[in-house]
Amino acid sequence: MDLPITPFSVAHGRELGMTDRQLDSATLNRPFRGVRSISAPSSLIERAEALACVLPVGAAFSHTTSAQLQGLPLSYALEADERLHVIHRIDRPHLRRANVVGHRAVHARAVTTVHGLRVVGLADTWVDLGELVGRGKPLGLDDAIVVGDACATALRSTAPLKAALSRRVRPRGKALLTEALELIRVGSWSPRETTARIMFVRAGLPEPLPNQAIFASWNPEVLLGYGDLVWQIDLPDGRKVRLIGEYQGAEFHSGDLQQTHDDFRCTRLEDDGWIVIEIWAVDMATASARWAIIRRFAQELHVPESALTLHGTDPRFFSRHAIDAAIARDELWRARRA
Repeated sequence: MDLPITPFSVAHGRELGMTDRQLDSATLNRPFRGVRSISAPSSLIERAEALACVLPVGAAFSHTTSAQLQGLPLSYALEADERLHVIHRIDRPHLRRANVVGHRAVHARAVTTVHGLRVVGLADTWVDLGELVGRGKPLGLDDAIVVGDACATALRSTAPLKAALSRRVRPRGKALLTEALELIRVGSWSPRETTARIMFVRAGLPEPLPNQAIFASWNPEVLLGYGDLVWQIDLPDGRKVRLIGEYQGAEFHSGDLQQTHDDFRCTRLEDDGWIVIEIWAVDMATASARWAIIRRFAQELHVPESALTLHGTDPRFFSRHAIDAAIARDELWRARRA
C-alpha cells in the first residue's frame, strides 16, 4: 500500500485499509497524538498541516500561529512561542494536546484559508494578540503598532482593526490595542519603517506618509521611485520642503549592486529637488543616536529643537494606561508607608 504523502490521521489511515500494526510502525513519525506522517514536520506550515488532521470541525489556527502563517512581523519574544495556537467555539471541549494551546471563542472570528489551512483573519488575529499583553507577557505597545501596520496595509484600511476590537466585550489588552490604533497607518512595508515613523511622531515632528510614489516635477507620469517616509510641507514664507527618509536595512542595502541602485535613485530624487536622508539601524539603537537623527530631520523640516520631545522617543512596551496604573499603585504604596 502506498502511504499518503501528507500527514494523515489514524482514523483516515484505517479508512485506507491500514492495519494497527502498520499504523504503529516505527517507520512512521507521530507529530501529534492520532497523527502519522512519513517524515517529521519541520516548518510551521508542516506542523500545522499535521495538527489540522485531527482538529475538530470549525477550529482555526489563531494568535501567534495565525500571525506567522500570514506573514505578520512578530518580535523575537512572540516568535519564541513554538506552540500551535488553535481556537474554536466556546461550547466545544478544551483542546488538550502537547505543544498546542487551545482557545475557546466567546465572540465569532472571521476565518480565512492560508496554505490550505483554516486561519483566523488578520483583524481578529491582531485583537487576539491582545491576550499576550500584561506583566510577564511578550506583546508590547510598539509590537502591536508594527503588527497593526502590517494588517492595515494588507487590508488597505485601519477600519477592520477598529471594528474587530469594538466587537469584543472587554477583550484582554484593550487599553494597549486602543492606544496602538492611534499610530497604526496603512502603507508600511517593514517593521523598521514603522518604528522610524512612530519615533519621529513621538519626537514632535510632522507625521510622514509611508511609501509614497514620487513623480518627477517636470513630468507627472515619470515615476522616480518610492519614498519610505515622505514629508511635503509648505513653509509660511512660501518655501516648500520635500524630504524623504529612507530606511536602509543592512541585509538588503549593504551589497555593492544594491548600493549602486540606491545611489542612482537617490541622485534622481535629489536632482528633482528632494532631500534624501538615509536611516540605518544604528540611528535608532540608542537614545543619543535617536536624538541625533531626529535633530537632523527637524533641521530640514524647520522645526525648532524647543518644539521637540526628545525624551519621548524611546521604544515603548507599556501603554499609557499601564504606566498610569503603575504610578497610582506606587503612590498608594508610599501613602500607606508614610
